[in-house]
Amino acid sequence: MLDPDMRNTIYQMHEHGISFREIARLFQISRNTVRKVIRQGQNTPRDPRRDRIHVDPELLQRLYRECEGWAQRIHERLTEEEHIAIGYSTLTRLLREQGYGQQANPRCDQVPDEPGLEMQHDTSPYRIPVGGKLRKLIASVLYLRYAKRRYLMFYSVFNRFKMKSFFHEALRFWGYAAGRCIIDNTNLARLRGSGAKAVIVPEMQAFGRQYGFEFICHEIGHANRKAGEERSFWTVETNFLPGRTFESLEDLNRQAFQWATERMDHRPQGKTRLIPLKAFEHEVTFLTPVSPHLSAPYQTHPRGIDQYGYVTFQANYYWVPGEGRGQVKVLEEADRLRIFQNHECLVEYALPPDGVKQQRFVPPGAPTPKYQPKNRHQRSDREAQQLRAMGEDVVAYLDFIQQAPGIQRHQYTRGLLELSSKLKQDVFCKALARALRYRITKLETVRRIAWWCLHELDQPLPAVEVDEQYRDRAAFREGCFTDLPDLSRYELAPEPPKESESK
Repeated sequence: MLDPDMRNTIYQMHEHGISFREIARLFQISRNTVRKVIRQGQNTPRDPRRDRIHVDPELLQRLYRECEGWAQRIHERLTEEEHIAIGYSTLTRLLREQGYGQQANPRCDQVPDEPGLEMQHDTSPYRIPVGGKLRKLIASVLYLRYAKRRYLMFYSVFNRFKMKSFFHEALRFWGYAAGRCIIDNTNLARLRGSGAKAVIVPEMQAFGRQYGFEFICHEIGHANRKAGEERSFWTVETNFLPGRTFESLEDLNRQAFQWATERMDHRPQGKTRLIPLKAFEHEVTFLTPVSPHLSAPYQTHPRGIDQYGYVTFQANYYWVPGEGRGQVKVLEEADRLRIFQNHECLVEYALPPDGVKQQRFVPPGAPTPKYQPKNRHQRSDREAQQLRAMGEDVVAYLDFIQQAPGIQRHQYTRGLLELSSKLKQDVFCKALARALRYRITKLETVRRIAWWCLHELDQPLPAVEVDEQYRDRAAFREGCFTDLPDLSRYELAPEPPKESESK
């Protein structure tokens, strides 16, 4: 209900020719309310509402405590138990008036939209058809809050090195950086803590200092602190991805770069119809220039030159000029790698497109080496054949290992053959039979079983010592009423593999 002074002010403003829309905007009320006040004129109703509902503050406090702050449950108990016919919106208003339901954690500071003050970064996963296959990719967006410029790239894997490479590429393209970058509480940049108490990883602190900005984490659950960044992902989903096809990850990033830096830079944004590129021209004087001499982030990988003169990296072979051998350092950058030996750069290669494997690369203009590395996938067919000749127990265990997920089968098979050379055949077969019974898939555990079989001399394995006081523990009393686990699968031999699977 409006107070008499406000009603009189509304009426006087209407008499001076101010529109209903402007009056409603100034007083933050609906235009229907303004019309009703104008119709009543200065005959202000003095009678208070007769249907006003009063709720005892102590009752409301008790229900709020017992219902753990859930307003819907409080409303149910008021109407069903206390027989108070109160609307849900009225109840929430009473809770707000008495200070209930406020956020426990304050938001990060509400900062004004000033030029040069802030940029925002975040990532979001997507499933995108690339080259006819649905791939899971990570979208990374850097957003200038004032100018509303965006820089977008997609990655198959996004780690700390990729994050630094993305910032380097984006800020080098813009040529400038804002004073701070708002991020969520990602462990790629945060060491510990959260929000205002977050401690940034020293490596990322030093990285941001080179470009003239610092990382700041927003409070947990307050993603709206970087609302412009969140809106950017919605724009990617509704404007960039629909109606486009991508042949490869490189084609996807090429189109994303064109969309973010050409199309979106010239498109009016929001109700203000702001043009990001023109706003950026004004914001440049408030931003920190990025030095063009900053070297790109890199990772170091120690490698050795093989007998053919090649260095392996990410399942590809890179030829090193000269006849020297020994250890080298491979420096991986975002789009290229360089091979160093004794602080001297021997050769530099552009990284191949995503998904290229088992390829040999030679510097442009260099003659093709006479000797080439062969397929280095060392299979274990010969080792498996020797093991299968030892008996049925070994054959059954090898068939089980072939079906077990997450095992490097060839390496595991070679390890079994090495173990068999150190044991008698009957002891080895007995160990594998026991390992098969308990579904053992770790070679170290198989070795321990073999050690026990070697020392037991046909005696049963010693019983496990159990502390009989375990029944007095709180954890035992808590779970003693649960159903017993089904261990029958360990008493039965595994089913033999199907003919197609064994092949």
